[in-house]
Amino acid sequence: MTDDSAGTAAERPPEAPVGSTEPAGAVRWLVLALGAAGVALAVNQQFLLGLFGFQPLGNAYLYYLIAIFLAVTFLVLPLWSGAPRWTVWPNLVLSALALVSAGWLGNHGLDIIQRGWEYDAPPTADVMAGILIVLVLEGVRRAGGPILLATALLFGTFPLYAGHMPGFLWGTQFGPVETVRAHVLGVESIIGIPMQVVAELVIGFVIFGSVLVTTRGSDFFMALAAALMGHTRGGPAKVAVLGSGILGSLSGSVISNILTSGPFSIPTMRKVGYPAGYAAAIEACASTGATLMPPVMGTVAFVMASFLGVPYGTIVIAALIPALLFYAALLFQVDMFAARRGLEGLPRSEIPRVWPILLRGWPYLLSLAVLIFVLMGLRLESRSPYYASAVMLVATAFRKETRLTLARANDLLLDIAVNVGKLVAILAGIGLVVGGLSYTGVAGAFSRELLLHAGGNIPLMLLAGAVTSFVLGMGMTVTACYIFLSILLAPALIQAGLNPLASHLFILYWGMLSYITPPVALAAITAANIAGSRPIETGFRAMRLGLPLFVLPFIFVYDPALIMEGTALQIVERVGLTLIAIWAITAAFEGWIYGVGTVGVVSRVFFAAGGVLIILPELLTSIAGAGVLVVVAAFNLLRRGRRSASKA
Repeated sequence: MTDDSAGTAAERPPEAPVGSTEPAGAVRWLVLALGAAGVALAVNQQFLLGLFGFQPLGNAYLYYLIAIFLAVTFLVLPLWSGAPRWTVWPNLVLSALALVSAGWLGNHGLDIIQRGWEYDAPPTADVMAGILIVLVLEGVRRAGGPILLATALLFGTFPLYAGHMPGFLWGTQFGPVETVRAHVLGVESIIGIPMQVVAELVIGFVIFGSVLVTTRGSDFFMALAAALMGHTRGGPAKVAVLGSGILGSLSGSVISNILTSGPFSIPTMRKVGYPAGYAAAIEACASTGATLMPPVMGTVAFVMASFLGVPYGTIVIAALIPALLFYAALLFQVDMFAARRGLEGLPRSEIPRVWPILLRGWPYLLSLAVLIFVLMGLRLESRSPYYASAVMLVATAFRKETRLTLARANDLLLDIAVNVGKLVAILAGIGLVVGGLSYTGVAGAFSRELLLHAGGNIPLMLLAGAVTSFVLGMGMTVTACYIFLSILLAPALIQAGLNPLASHLFILYWGMLSYITPPVALAAITAANIAGSRPIETGFRAMRLGLPLFVLPFIFVYDPALIMEGTALQIVERVGLTLIAIWAITAAFEGWIYGVGTVGVVSRVFFAAGGVLIILPELLTSIAGAGVLVVVAAFNLLRRGRRSASKA
């Protein structure tokens, strides 16, 4: 799922170094062994198995996970891009140091808590803590890139000079040893909420996403989407939207989703007449939106649940309507584009039948049902992906092409180890940011200062938050961006009177936009490489197609009915009006109105204005907007009728 993601099938952040994540030879077997140990540790912890009498408690479990998966990070991510083979030896040394330092701390987990080592530790603990903090910084450099490293360094060292900062940036100052102890031995930094969320929730969903891909679940969902939508007008584009949405909602990963579904969806779209850049933009938007689509969202959704102190199911319910509205907007646009260009669907002979697809794909539908039932019904959030993964592995064993062979099991374990390793490296580094702001007390002061300077002007605060989220999203993973702003910005929005859940979702949505917006546009660039289109052009097309992602956060912040907060009547009313507004705005962009056909520039401007009026949370503006839509449609129909009469 991850990233942002990291998402669960962790994609590489924008600044991450490019290098092989496919270790070979003895290193590969070492990674597999570490991955197996990490999975066994997580399963042992979640199900309280007590295997071999091993029952790590509290912080010990977190240190052991860091030891294992930070070691994996050094083995699978190169020292630098294109590093020669001899660098495997420094990587092995760093891996050994991670195992020794974090493992030693895990072995003394109870001593750290009971004897207050955060404030007064023995020399050996200080040495191990110092080694680990250096390793965490190197891990975040490899997995997150230079911008994330600079952020972790800036805020991680902030306690050293906080007492010399001016105004609201002033905070409690620590010495060097005190700072290291706070970050490594305390519970608000490296082993703080981000790492706790990975340990308790995310690992299971990483396993679920990897099992889904390994057992060829992606093939099933793309085939199902083709069977349902492939024959319709512009069908392949709708298949890309539907298939990528379903697949991404289960894996939680933007880039992994594009690399999985893009090689199928993009050539098929081009086959029926979609330009290469447009096809790539559709795939990029569909995959980006999937990270916001329940039931399995990105890592950030689990972090959000922990920050807000609500069940993960609450986040899932709140995110459902905005995600569905976004995909509705994509379907509107690709259908209108096809109508205006006269594009058709795939021939019936090339489209699989629905029932045979469903019969072959029952293992995936069953595992999805188990996931949702255990997650939402039994409320066993941490165990649900393990049950769903086990069901999928058993159910897919009846067919040769999906059965988990020894080779596939090795690939599965490697995929899990690599993805969790990247997550642990990134979130341990983000823990330094959280700890630096928390221990100095600056986070609360920043929120109060922002609220004071905004003077209670909520639109100004939202605009500042949107821009900040977007800019930070260019250089950070979505999870890193969200965690940073949830500490600094979200409290100010909440104190200004906005809905807490809506405020946090607002930050998440705007942080996601960097995936489809130039100059970064990582999702668009990845899809452009598959399509053979120009990356910048694809990025701008994706930005236009993804416009609802820009607008929706402002809507649900002001109107929480869209996140399922309100009466049933309020929710239905606002969803209906928002859907009409999105249709009107997308129709204006594509220059095509259902029942009317192609319209000119002036009509498009007025139609978009009508959509904006409808979307405003006032009855009179909604009525006025609906009136504008009716007038524009009637005017174009009347003019078309006159033209037809004159030609006759």
